[in-house]
Amino acid sequence: MRWVLRTAELARVQDLAENLRSDSTLGLNNSHLALTLARLLVLRGIANIESARHYLAPSLAHLHSPYLMTGMKAAIDRLEAAIERKEGILIYGDYDVDGTTAIVILKTAIELCGGAADFHVPHRIREGYGMKDDVIERAAAADIRLIISVDTGIRALDAAQTARRLGVDLIVTDHHLAGKDGVPDALAVLNPNQRGCDYPCKDLCGAGVAFKLAQGLMERRLARNDQSRLLTSFMKMVAIATIADAVPLTGENRVFAKLGLEALRSPVNLGLRALFEVAQVGGRALTSGEVAFRIAPRLNAAGRMDVARDVIELFSVKDPTRAKEIANRLDQLNADRQEEERRILDAIDSRFAEEPALHDAFCIVIDGDGWHRGVIGITATRIVERYGRPALVISRDGDECHGSGRSIPAFHLLNALESCAEIFTRYGGHAHAVGFGLLTSRLPELRAHLDEYAHAQLTGADFEPILNLDAALPLDHVTPELFQALCRLEPFGMGNPEPVFSACAVRVMAPPRLIKDKHVKLKLAPSGNSQEGDSSKTNWKRSLQFDALGWHMAESVQKAQLLPGDTLDIAFSIDQNEHPEFGGLELSLRDIKIKTAEEAKKRLTRAIGT
Repeated sequence: MRWVLRTAELARVQDLAENLRSDSTLGLNNSHLALTLARLLVLRGIANIESARHYLAPSLAHLHSPYLMTGMKAAIDRLEAAIERKEGILIYGDYDVDGTTAIVILKTAIELCGGAADFHVPHRIREGYGMKDDVIERAAAADIRLIISVDTGIRALDAAQTARRLGVDLIVTDHHLAGKDGVPDALAVLNPNQRGCDYPCKDLCGAGVAFKLAQGLMERRLARNDQSRLLTSFMKMVAIATIADAVPLTGENRVFAKLGLEALRSPVNLGLRALFEVAQVGGRALTSGEVAFRIAPRLNAAGRMDVARDVIELFSVKDPTRAKEIANRLDQLNADRQEEERRILDAIDSRFAEEPALHDAFCIVIDGDGWHRGVIGITATRIVERYGRPALVISRDGDECHGSGRSIPAFHLLNALESCAEIFTRYGGHAHAVGFGLLTSRLPELRAHLDEYAHAQLTGADFEPILNLDAALPLDHVTPELFQALCRLEPFGMGNPEPVFSACAVRVMAPPRLIKDKHVKLKLAPSGNSQEGDSSKTNWKRSLQFDALGWHMAESVQKAQLLPGDTLDIAFSIDQNEHPEFGGLELSLRDIKIKTAEEAKKRLTRAIGT
């Protein structure tokens, strides 16, 4: 892994640090902390004090007006008319956590504003992704005159024509990229990424776009005090979707995530409380990691493994017993998903062992018969993590195939699919994640084309893992005050990565301890220098030690055969262990580098005692 120290213009850092110290509302009087925080902010594109205030203390006042989004006025006018006339409204969603939470947000907002809405969330296997004509036809037959899509629809050109033919008004709310033929011919299209839309935050998830429609509707129909309370409540759902969909946690998304996570500290909704119980979180502010790895997978499991309607019911149910039943069902479905994922990954590992050519592919295209279509997307993510290359994982089902792909930063996956659009029966997505369908007979053509396309776009250097470092930080500068300052940058995620530091010549103080055969715990100390400074400073440095956890690093540490007294360079982030007896600051290792051959010789000498 190649370490890259990010650069920040020193004059900007110093200027922002001085402004941070001068702002009494921020409470950053320590010059070293202010300088460190300023560097981290500048690296994240925050270079002036006003932007820093917004970044460090997001509020409802920082939300953009919904009307900055193209099509918003027409959408709200039509939705308000439907409420006044008591028309039937259908919300057409998607089956992942982004789509289901978007349904919950918009349906609840419509009901609070005096309307009523039904919803349709497709079955992943039986219906697949996207809007279907037969659903629109059934809605029209049931006298539905307004359909609102959430987290889907931007490529539903045929479905829009069907709605128009049947006299049904269609409002599309989506965040995915439009196709080459433009947006659907709908009454209104709400998508910050559509051509000609000047909405300031281009990175909203599907639930974020639905939230903006709900916000605009409530501004029209509810008292201001009610608006503030409800917007904060809705942000719980938007935060979950925003983090789960891995959109950048910057701009308005940061407001959603920060305020939503704070509100999730004390959930009122019975479904949320039941979900937190089975996920073993709650009672405090959640982190973005807990949402991403404990909450979102259970919500996604419904759409991946069975029926996503369970998620909407979970957040709508009024009976605590029923809420617990649904939450337990989602927990079991998530366990089933994990088992199916392991089965597919084992099959893929066997393929890599049997087919050495797969290791040379610039774009991995791998298929299997009957692989669960609800799991292939997350499996593709695992393949990218393991092999560092773009990956398409495809489930064969007779003459048809269904696939999902994930990518690396240097490779725009949707553009790759656009380059061979004629191969697919359907496709869509964005730079780093796609979904598609094709005939089984065209698999060899797809594999050959994408590998050739990737060879033209990528070099070997693009596959080398890069670890971006925010700053060099000696271990004796790691303090509780620094950790509290770093917490002000939370929540971390896409677009706002957790700060990663480097420290040189760190001493190993005890033999490594394995955890569950995959992870490792080290005890590390700054190198110190007993010849420098006064004795009190020297003694303090000598006594300073940190526990350092290396997740999935057991194998590499065992190969290194670390011994007490060894010297390492480490890349790390700073965490807090909350255990009541042995809690405190600890390091989360991202990578380690053992010192030179001369150091290795010294280690060997110590080991044999000569």
